[in-house]
Amino acid sequence: MDKIISVYGRLLLTAMGQTLLLALYGLFFACIIGMIAGIMSVLKSKVSRAIAMVFVNLIRGVPMIVLAYLIYFGVPYLWNTILGFGGITLSALEAGSICLALNCGAYMAEIIRAGIQSVDVGQMEASRSLGLPYWRSMQRVVLPQAIRTMIPSIINQFIITLKDTSILSVIGFPELVNAAKNVVAATFMSFQTWAIVGSMYLIIILLLQWAAKVLERRLKYES
Repeated sequence: MDKIISVYGRLLLTAMGQTLLLALYGLFFACIIGMIAGIMSVLKSKVSRAIAMVFVNLIRGVPMIVLAYLIYFGVPYLWNTILGFGGITLSALEAGSICLALNCGAYMAEIIRAGIQSVDVGQMEASRSLGLPYWRSMQRVVLPQAIRTMIPSIINQFIITLKDTSILSVIGFPELVNAAKNVVAATFMSFQTWAIVGSMYLIIILLLQWAAKVLERRLKYES
């Protein structure tokens, strides 16, 4: 194990950084996607609710490894060959970020929908009675209250997204699991390598769980 740390420690730390970067990219765009789909799911328009429901059910119903292959291989093939436009290629980081954003965004949409619905409907009615339009009421009154209840769930979703990055080793992204496979192939020290990798994941996830509990306690105290 000492040999792996001394020789390949920098490689594994770099791969851990790539893993965190990918997870952050995925979560950032997932928040945007989730916010749009979450708000659409609570609108009065049946069309908006139907679109949000189809998106959430479709993405959540497809295994993430299949989604990764579809984006990395399928989208360029569809664009370049079938549609005949040509010129599009996706790097592993781009495809991985899109995959995580869509997958995480579908779950974020449900978190945001539940957060909005947790706010008493009287809040919206009161702001509308004061003359605020619907979107201003959502922006100024409902969402600030909903976000307080959503933050712990968002951090938990980030933990799940961080662990899901390991799936993207199948498209060659140099994240931690992919780097660990290379170390195992070079050293034949399978147990030691995966023990180190598991410990690295565990440390990051325990820190995130601690942050989620601290935030949850503060939010409860402030409320």
